[in-house]
Amino acid sequence: MTDIEPITEDGFLGGRLRLRQPKRGHRAGHDAILLAAATAVKAGDRVVDFGAGVGAAGLAVACRVPGVALALVEIDPALAALARHNAATNGVGAKIVVLDVASSAANFAAAGLPPDSADAVLTNPPFNDAGRHRASPDAARSLAHQAETGTLTAWMLAARRVLKPGGRLTLIWRAEALAEVLAALDKGFGSLTVLPVHPDPMSAAIRIIVGAVKGGRAPLRLGPALLLNDDQGVAPAAVQAVLRGERALPLSQS
Repeated sequence: MTDIEPITEDGFLGGRLRLRQPKRGHRAGHDAILLAAATAVKAGDRVVDFGAGVGAAGLAVACRVPGVALALVEIDPALAALARHNAATNGVGAKIVVLDVASSAANFAAAGLPPDSADAVLTNPPFNDAGRHRASPDAARSLAHQAETGTLTAWMLAARRVLKPGGRLTLIWRAEALAEVLAALDKGFGSLTVLPVHPDPMSAAIRIIVGAVKGGRAPLRLGPALLLNDDQGVAPAAVQAVLRGERALPLSQS
């Protein structure tokens, strides 16, 4: 992405989190806030946001749990620059790492993210199957959304490598690809919890939020469905509270 103008400034978490982001291309939205609300962390934890974009998810976690040591990993230098600005203007100390998540362990270590060093990783990987979805003509949007073959597996490998034993991974992905997520997590992760996200009571899930533990051995658990809207098209009070940053999702307590 070489030209991110024009820029907008948008409020999240009821206005407590202000983010500068491109007006065109990939923009932070509900997915990032839901991911942050599902991430289990405590003060003092080292938290890494893979594919951070302008920092929405990672910064929302830091707003909910002050005192985490946050690293935002983003391949696009222009988005990383916005993430750096957003961290500073929101008073969050964050390390900004310009790096391809699929990079080698040596590249991660050189960037200050050696193996077994993180307590939590959260991520919203590129999730559109290139074989089933036409790529966006906007290069930045395509980079953020279009998954190459093996993208998810590579990102889960990187998460497993950087996490400490017992560290937690949280990701949000498209619901139709649940089997791909489970396959990517099959080696090295366990104690999975899957939370389906539905747009309303009558529609199929459009997203899944998955929590996993490096080295976990508990059986998979399917959590209660999260309904973004009721049958009248209105967001339930509990969902509104999550989006305002007033409450977390139960997955964050797992």
